[in-house]
Amino acid sequence: MNRRFVVIVLDGFGIGAMEDTARVRPADVKANTLRSILKDFPDMKLENLEKLGLMNAFGSESAKMRFSEDANYGKCELMHFGADTFMGHQEIMGTLPKKPDQHPFQEKVEEVYHHLKSKNHKVEVIERGGLRYLLVDDYATVADNLEADLGMCYNVTAPLDDMPFEKELEIGRHVREVVTVGRVIVFGGTGNTMEDLWNAEETKQDRFIGIASAKSKSYEQGYQCRHLGYGVDPEVQAPTILAKAGHRVSLFGKVADIVSNEQGKSVSCVPTEEVLELTIQELAGMKEGFICTNVQETDLAGHSQSSETYREILEIADRKIGELIPMLTEQDVLVVMADHGNDPDIGHSKHTRECVPLLVYRKGMHGVKFGTRKTLSDVGASACAYLKAPLPESGTPFIVD
Repeated sequence: MNRRFVVIVLDGFGIGAMEDTARVRPADVKANTLRSILKDFPDMKLENLEKLGLMNAFGSESAKMRFSEDANYGKCELMHFGADTFMGHQEIMGTLPKKPDQHPFQEKVEEVYHHLKSKNHKVEVIERGGLRYLLVDDYATVADNLEADLGMCYNVTAPLDDMPFEKELEIGRHVREVVTVGRVIVFGGTGNTMEDLWNAEETKQDRFIGIASAKSKSYEQGYQCRHLGYGVDPEVQAPTILAKAGHRVSLFGKVADIVSNEQGKSVSCVPTEEVLELTIQELAGMKEGFICTNVQETDLAGHSQSSETYREILEIADRKIGELIPMLTEQDVLVVMADHGNDPDIGHSKHTRECVPLLVYRKGMHGVKFGTRKTLSDVGASACAYLKAPLPESGTPFIVD
């Protein structure tokens, strides 16, 4: 069975606020990432995404892009709470989202301190203006994440010239054992120092304190990262299930950092041209299996509130998708989707809770409408069903044969 199932996630590429936003995220009620980009650039033309049914999923045409009669399309709602890249990808892979708590690290300082001490770590409390965070084994800070929705994540940050990533990850796992926020993010880089971390210290809303990730210089050289999620079990996710069933599994881009793939191939990469070229090369050498690629720069454009940059990245992605499609046979499936929204014109720099497009290509399949799927997990379930493997814990397949 030479079947290949390829998923390309255009990170943050939403097509309209979910119905529950008025109740759960009022700031996102007017969010619509694609609409905002088209408002600013009505002449945007994404030829291949148009053919795949982008405007069909969006629900209206633009000056340059029309509905596609042959497209197989639908849209997905988010089952996870909020609008999160990490949990979005866990959901894609078949995890049934578990609701995390949301609170400042201040509420967990004492518990984390005593737990780390019980694991024989050296732990110091750093206090600034009444706010506290931890320094562990002289080089790892444990504090609030200041980039995601405040209170949803904690960061463990260290300069990797001074602390091996494996040791930092051990600290992060101990933190994960006692906290109930959505993520504990363990990361660091080489070439920076503790002074860089101290200089990156920031507070927000007089309740949150942490090390600003970009200012810490962790991304500049030797970057390593691991996201430890709440309620995430790799054993019930598509990559582990497919690998155990004997299939080749390859993850590219940010998904390689955040989804467990112990038996497969994971390559972290950010530039859109490069990550999609890696995908094309992998597809060329793969007779059967599963590929998932995350295009992160769309999300970064949303965070920077630049619809112009967003358009530029979409145009690169569209061109590379156009190079990939002719490589697919009647036995292959391509899914192009997103994990949440990131409206560049909404007025804030955070993710937006939006439905996402579900664009499906299989040679010889035309005009199939998949409707509104209630969870991103339908994609992981479809990959497993199509490759004749057991289903993950969540999701209903929309394509089997």
